[in-house]
Amino acid sequence: MKRFPIKAWLLPVALVSGCAFDAGEGFAVLEPSVQAAYTPVSGRDAGDGYQALASDFQLRMDTGAVSLGSIDLLASSGGGGSTTFDPSSPPPGYSLCHNGHCHSDSGALVDYEDIQAELGGGGSTTVTVANLPVDAELDLLAPAARGLTCEPACALGKTTLSRGRWAVTGLRMTGSVRDGRVPARFAGALPFRFTATVTGAEATPVAVLTGDLDVPSDRENAPRVELGLKLEVTPALFDAVDWSAAKPGTDGVVDLDAPENAAVRAALLEKVAALSPTAEVSRGAR
Repeated sequence: MKRFPIKAWLLPVALVSGCAFDAGEGFAVLEPSVQAAYTPVSGRDAGDGYQALASDFQLRMDTGAVSLGSIDLLASSGGGGSTTFDPSSPPPGYSLCHNGHCHSDSGALVDYEDIQAELGGGGSTTVTVANLPVDAELDLLAPAARGLTCEPACALGKTTLSRGRWAVTGLRMTGSVRDGRVPARFAGALPFRFTATVTGAEATPVAVLTGDLDVPSDRENAPRVELGLKLEVTPALFDAVDWSAAKPGTDGVVDLDAPENAAVRAALLEKVAALSPTAEVSRGAR
């Protein structure tokens, strides 16, 4: 069993339909699944279900769920020729393409024409090997593996999966926060709720998560590939949040969707965007 971190963005490569492995045809068949979990850390245990944060606040998660649109599996193809730029599948180093530009990993906004010119100069490009539709909400507190299908097929040609891209379309969390400092920055425990969702196929995801894979599809490795994809959320997600700046509503609950808590919400979403999924790979004969 090998475990790899995940990071990704994509375009298309030749796939082999069906599961037959005749000479010169399919090299591997994927059996993918996905799971999401909130995982407390033993060294952060603060009692009563609370976990200590780097800020000395303590947080307890009462409910949590993440919604996923789909997961793209990517491979790198060698350069040397010209590649057509597709805004729906940005090349490595770019994401969230809309309104004539893409977001660069450097933080800059780069025009479509500039990216096309860059691709036309050759070099390595990333291609989509398979898309795994999820379109479901996964319970972070009751994690369970969900089997996935592949589009256009789970049978792969000769390639190596190198990265994966997760489209997060929603997050729901509730819990409470208390202060571990003396004197405390606020008294008692503050209940909180956080909801972030997008709707529509063309909507920008709440977050796009990426990570590395190393799954060769060739004659040297067993063809059956069990690919267990996992998103793990830990209390570290909340380390950067200044809970003393959060303002409770009239019901006493800190609503992170309220305009007055925009800064707290932004800090949390920034940490969400930095999450890195993992993958467990197990191979065997057909």
